[in-house]
Amino acid sequence: MSRRITWRVIAIMSFFNVLIIGAMFWSVFRISLVNSNMRGQYVVDGIVGKIESMLWAVHISSANNRDEVERNLGSPEQVFDALEREISVNQLLGCFAAFEPDYFKGQGRWFEAYVYRADSSRYDRQQIGSPSHDYFNGPWYKKGLSRDRKDLGYLTSPYFDNSVDSSMYCSYVLPIFDRQGRKVGVYGVDLNYLWINKVIAEVEKIIKREFFDTDESIQDRDGVINFSVQFIDSKGNRVLGSDSLDINILKAEQEQVFSNLGMRDLKGTPYYVNYKPLPYTDWTVSVIQHRDLVFTWGGVLSFFIAFCMVVGSLVILFFTSWSIRRATKPLGFLSDSAQEVAKGNFDAPLPTFRHNDEVAQLRDSFGTMQQSLKQYMEDLKASTTAKAALESELNIARDIQLSKVPTEFPQRPDFDIYASMTPAKAVGGDLYDFFVRDNELLFCLGDVCGKGVPAALFMMETRSLFRAYAADEDRPDRIVLKMNKTLNEHNESLMFVTLFVGILDLTTGELRYCNAGHETPLVINKEFKQLPFEGVCPVGVVADPPYVMQTVHIEPQTTILVYTDGLDEAMTADKEKIGNERIFNEVSCAIQNGQTGPKELIERLKQAVHDFVGDAEQSDDLTLLAIRFGK
Repeated sequence: MSRRITWRVIAIMSFFNVLIIGAMFWSVFRISLVNSNMRGQYVVDGIVGKIESMLWAVHISSANNRDEVERNLGSPEQVFDALEREISVNQLLGCFAAFEPDYFKGQGRWFEAYVYRADSSRYDRQQIGSPSHDYFNGPWYKKGLSRDRKDLGYLTSPYFDNSVDSSMYCSYVLPIFDRQGRKVGVYGVDLNYLWINKVIAEVEKIIKREFFDTDESIQDRDGVINFSVQFIDSKGNRVLGSDSLDINILKAEQEQVFSNLGMRDLKGTPYYVNYKPLPYTDWTVSVIQHRDLVFTWGGVLSFFIAFCMVVGSLVILFFTSWSIRRATKPLGFLSDSAQEVAKGNFDAPLPTFRHNDEVAQLRDSFGTMQQSLKQYMEDLKASTTAKAALESELNIARDIQLSKVPTEFPQRPDFDIYASMTPAKAVGGDLYDFFVRDNELLFCLGDVCGKGVPAALFMMETRSLFRAYAADEDRPDRIVLKMNKTLNEHNESLMFVTLFVGILDLTTGELRYCNAGHETPLVINKEFKQLPFEGVCPVGVVADPPYVMQTVHIEPQTTILVYTDGLDEAMTADKEKIGNERIFNEVSCAIQNGQTGPKELIERLKQAVHDFVGDAEQSDDLTLLAIRFGK
C-alpha cells in the first residue's frame, strides 16, 4: 500500500510540477517580451524625441531665413545676397533656393542659387540648376513644394555632394512664397548627417549602460548583432544605422514594419522590432533586438528555477516515501492479524501502538470486531443447532400432515380421482379429503388463512371434523354447519378456512355440494364451466351462517376440478399474478389434447404454474383435487 500511495503522490506532484513549470516558462516568455518591448520603445522614443527637438530648432531658423529670402525675390543677385547673409549670421554649412521653371527671365528653365562656406572667411556662390541637375523631379523639391506655410518642413534622405566637399548631407526644405502667396520655389539648409549618427551613438551608450550594464559592443562573439538602431525610408531602404545589420531582414517584412507591428518575429530571422515614425521626414526609426537578447536571461532564470523545482521535488518525494512507509507499517501488522482471524483464529493477538492515531483507533475497532465475530460464531453455532432441530421437527410435522390426507387413490370403474398438495412452507394450511360411503363419494377441499404451523394445525382439526361429521350425514350444508359451530367455539386466534364439500352419487351422477367462501370448481367435459355458486362466509368466521346446499347433475366422462387460490393467484418475482384467464386457457388446451383425466389435468396445471412463476418463491399453498365421473 505504501508503494501505491507513493506512486500516487509522485503522479500528483509530477502533474502539478508540469503545470507550474509550464506556467512559469509561459510567464517568463511573456515578461521577456514585455520587457523587450519596453526597452525597444524606450529607445525609439528617446531617439525620436532628441532628433525632433533638434529639428524643431532647425525649422525655426530655416523659417526665419526663408522670410529673408522671400523679401529679396527681385533678382538672382538679391537671392544670393540673402543666402550669404543667412550663412554668416547662423553659421550654416550651406543653403539654397530652387525656383520654379523660368522664374527669373534670362536665367533659363532651372535656377537654383546655392551658397556654401568655402572656409572660415569666404563664401562661394553657385547656380547649380541644370538639365543634369533636374531638381524638379527630385523628391526633396516635390516634398518641400507640397508643404504649406504653416506646415513643418521636410528632411531629405542623406545624399553625397561632390560639388562642395564630397560629404554626406541632409537638407531641410521649406516652400518659398511670393508677395501674392504663390509657391515659387523651395528654400533649404544643408545639415551634415553625422549629427544624427551622433544622436544614435549617445542613445545607444545610454542603452548599454542602463539595460546591459556595459560600455562594450552589444555584439556577441560570433558577430551576431543583438541590438540595432536603424533609420528606414518609405521604400524600406536603410538611411542610417548604428551598425551594419543587413537591412534585407526588414525589407522582407516591409509591410509589417510600417504597420502596427509592435513586437514581432521577422520571417526567417530571429529578430523583434519596435518602430516609430520620425517627424519632418519619411523616415521610420526602428529598434531591432535579437531573440537571444530578448529571451536569454529569462531562459536561464526559467531553467534554473525548473532545476531547483525538480531537485526539490526529488528530495520531497524521498522523505514523503520514507514517511509513508513508516506510517503504513502498522497496517501490515494488522493485515497479518486479519489473515489469522480469516482462518478462524479469533484469539489471534493484535499489535500495540505507541501513538493514539487513526491506526491505533483502527486496531481498537479491529479488536472489537474480533470479539464480535467470536461471539457471533458462538451464537451462530447455537442458532444453527436450534434451526436444525426446528427443521427436523417441521419435517416430522410435514410427514404427519401429509399422512392425514389420502395419498392412495382407489381404482374403480365408476370414477377416477387424483389430488395434489404442495405447501408454500414446510407445512401448509390447505387440505383435501375423500371417502366412499354407500355408493356415494364424499370429498372436501379447504384453504386455511395463513401459512405455516398454525395453519397446519387448524387444517388438521378441520379435516378431522370433516371425517367425523360426514360419516353419518348426507347433506353437505349440514356437515359444513356442524364444522363451523365446532371451530367457532374456541377460535381465540380468529382463524378461518374456506371450504368446498361435495357428495357425488356414483349411480345417478347427482352432485350435492356446499361452497363456504371457496374458489368456484370447474366442470370439464367437451367444454368447461364453473359450478353455480351461492357461497357464504368461510368456516369459523361467524357463529350461525346460512350455508346452502346446491345440486347439479354430472354427465359421464365429466371431470370436476376443485382447487385453492394458490392456482390462480400464483405470482412471479415481479408480483404478476397468473390469473384465471391463463388457467382457463390451459384447461381449454387440455380439453383439445384429450388430457382431462384427473392426474393428467392436475400435472398439466402444476407445470403451467411452474413455467409462469419461474424461480420465484412459492407465494401460497397449492392444492388441486380432480374427480372424473364414469371412466
